[in-house]
Amino acid sequence: MSGKVKTAISPTRSEDYPQWFQQIIKAADLAENSDVRGCMVIKPWGYGVWENIQSTLDGMFKETGHKNAYFPIFIPKSFFEKEAEHVDGFAKECAVVTHSRLEDDGKGGLKVGGELTEPLIVRPTSETIIGASFSRWVKSYRDLPLLINQWANVVRWEMRTRLFLRTTEFLWQEGHTVHSTEEEALEETYKMLDVYADFVENYLAIPVIKGEKTPGERFPGAVQTFCIEAMMQDMKALQCGTSHFLGQNFAKSSEIKFQSKEGREEYAWTTSWGVSTRLIGALIMAHSDDDGFVLPPRVAPAHIAIIPIHRKEEDRILVDNYVKELLQELKKITYFGRRLVVEYDDRDINGGEKNWQWIKKGVPIRLEIGPRDVQNDSLFMGRRDMTPRDKTSIKRSDFAEKVVEILDEIQNNIYAKAVAYKEENTVKIDEYDEFVKYFTPKNAEKPEIHGGFAYSHWCGCDECEEKIKEMKVTIRCIPLEIEFEDGVCIVCGKPSKNRVYFAKSY
Repeated sequence: MSGKVKTAISPTRSEDYPQWFQQIIKAADLAENSDVRGCMVIKPWGYGVWENIQSTLDGMFKETGHKNAYFPIFIPKSFFEKEAEHVDGFAKECAVVTHSRLEDDGKGGLKVGGELTEPLIVRPTSETIIGASFSRWVKSYRDLPLLINQWANVVRWEMRTRLFLRTTEFLWQEGHTVHSTEEEALEETYKMLDVYADFVENYLAIPVIKGEKTPGERFPGAVQTFCIEAMMQDMKALQCGTSHFLGQNFAKSSEIKFQSKEGREEYAWTTSWGVSTRLIGALIMAHSDDDGFVLPPRVAPAHIAIIPIHRKEEDRILVDNYVKELLQELKKITYFGRRLVVEYDDRDINGGEKNWQWIKKGVPIRLEIGPRDVQNDSLFMGRRDMTPRDKTSIKRSDFAEKVVEILDEIQNNIYAKAVAYKEENTVKIDEYDEFVKYFTPKNAEKPEIHGGFAYSHWCGCDECEEKIKEMKVTIRCIPLEIEFEDGVCIVCGKPSKNRVYFAKSY
């Protein structure tokens, strides 16, 4: 007999990580591939996660003084041409609209008609089109700072797509701000990076490293790009958010000028920053196990799933009445600004099947309630931070009193597990041969089995960075919490004053 433990998801993480990721999405009913190549349909449970991400971040943005607006999805080609580095960075990913309508082809079909005088780019990012508006909105130092955020979709024509990680169309937010001084714009850039780190760690329960991208990895047209990097369970890095200090580059290309207090006309200083539905991919890969999705309670679409257990009609009525009373009690309780969301699963299917479906969806707490539980005024509780077999009976009054504490415990346990995994797979490496060995797949048939984060010295030159890329390893970031120490570059052996984070990545 095989000693292998039966799991709900097949293949498991250790057997085939990329396929496991796809199976988690399917089993949790998060999304599916669209009929449009490279695009996805986000299903209600997956979109519920995004709604909670969106609403929480939106509140954080507004607390820091930002207001929402909306700008066109179409951008004139000439706008991109104003900022050379920007157009070079996005040219190969742009979808282009060249015609305005469909016409009868006279053969029972349709043909493209109405050629545009200027092609329109389908928004890959909005610096140029928003800059055009800002140039009209900003006239004086009194108009600054201008703090705007947009929730939108974007299109980047990707060659290889994967749900929630890299799709042709995805959802995101993009912040765009204008300032009168370099210092104020830099302060904004750092502030929004901190907002992202706070959200990802305290809501998504994913530990991150805050840092600056190297010149070769900057956002096209930016002076500096800052990021938060997280480790997934295959030890690869995932960039979870970016904040860009754009200097005066886009202000000059878009003519964003203002009259200073001294009466001088000056170019403004701008920033941009964003996160996307890729954060759902991060949730899956950072926390999920071989039984399905694992959701931190603070972003879960539902906190609790109630599964009634009964065979007889009189038992069904008894349990149903008991659950309805419980629902009224639970829905009065708030958790992190939201009323508790409870799913009462009274579908006419087997209770064991329901239980596994909710495990695979990642709901934080499952409550099984049968006639005996009603008689004892108790609930049979399962938690997603524990194994499916770990269930306990708890008095109804105790559960109502402790549910917020239980949810916080689940949240903290999920975070602690992710922190431990990151720390276990982050190492200081000072020898090139050891570095190569660390990132060399340990099994040729499973290239995802390799090292995690290498914290090593780098001299700062492009040549060494490019050599590392030959191994499909990149410098993820130069940490903001930098520790200066004398060392030598992991590649060339030249003097170095600090370490940077290297990793394979998505």
